[in-house]
Amino acid sequence: MSKLGTLKEVNIRELWKHEQYDFSNWLAKEENIQLLNDEIGLTLTDINKEVYVGSYRCDLVAVDETTGEKVIIENQLEATNHDHLGKLITYAAGLGVDTIIWIVKEAREEHRAAIEWLNNNTSKEINFFLIELHAYQIDDSRPAPMLKIIEKPNDFVKNSKNNYKDGELNRSQSERLYFWDEFNKVLIERKKPFNVRKPSTRHWYDVSIGSSEAHVGISLISKNNYITVELYINDSKELFDDLFNHKDEIEEQIGLSLEWCRLDNKKASRILGYIDGLDFEDHSNYSELINRSIDLAIIFRDVFSKYIK
Repeated sequence: MSKLGTLKEVNIRELWKHEQYDFSNWLAKEENIQLLNDEIGLTLTDINKEVYVGSYRCDLVAVDETTGEKVIIENQLEATNHDHLGKLITYAAGLGVDTIIWIVKEAREEHRAAIEWLNNNTSKEINFFLIELHAYQIDDSRPAPMLKIIEKPNDFVKNSKNNYKDGELNRSQSERLYFWDEFNKVLIERKKPFNVRKPSTRHWYDVSIGSSEAHVGISLISKNNYITVELYINDSKELFDDLFNHKDEIEEQIGLSLEWCRLDNKKASRILGYIDGLDFEDHSNYSELINRSIDLAIIFRDVFSKYIK
């Protein structure tokens, strides 16, 4: 065996001298924000720097492409302190966001505990992430950044505390949470062909296709014993009509006859495919269902993205 190199940690202040002018500018670039997306399971786009909240300025404000929700990112290339924790809450209130990300050099125990408390005791829609930033190199190689999640939302605690008086999820919600947890395990085993999203009690799972106009959705329809994979168009009948003009060639590429729902009385439009066999009473075919759902979601993403500019 050839001689192995020595792994060593690099002081992040040697790589980024200033939080605002160096690190925030670096993180805002598409290839670098993807590192954060991969770590926390979001699809952050439309990055805005130095957004004013009263007389204060939030480092970064982004949009989660698959949900349309705003996300704030506060960077602190030093140990956590009370000042930045207060700013996070001020920014969240001022901008009306549901997801708050705090990236730091070192997470002190008291602030780790504070973020854990906020995740467990605030509304289930509010999500706090505390992330440490590190960098490493092997011998004289180029330094490589590493994001380490210290605290993240605990969906089970939030759902049980906020939605149910008896502190328990109902059967359908528990089954959905279990399904999506298994779904994520398979997705990770398959080298994450699309971003892993946190498991929840919701019946849907969204997949980005690189456009704010539409996304792919996977839904569990337990009462009808099937799973749908669909293109969900947010608010564009023009886009739906353009896609419908290519209906035959799209269906040929996907390998299915699809249900085309223009939904004239609603903003959204939907194009659906179906996978039969979902039964919350019988998990024996979950591996097959999950793999078929992932396969079809990938096909939907790859085919429809060619027609959506």
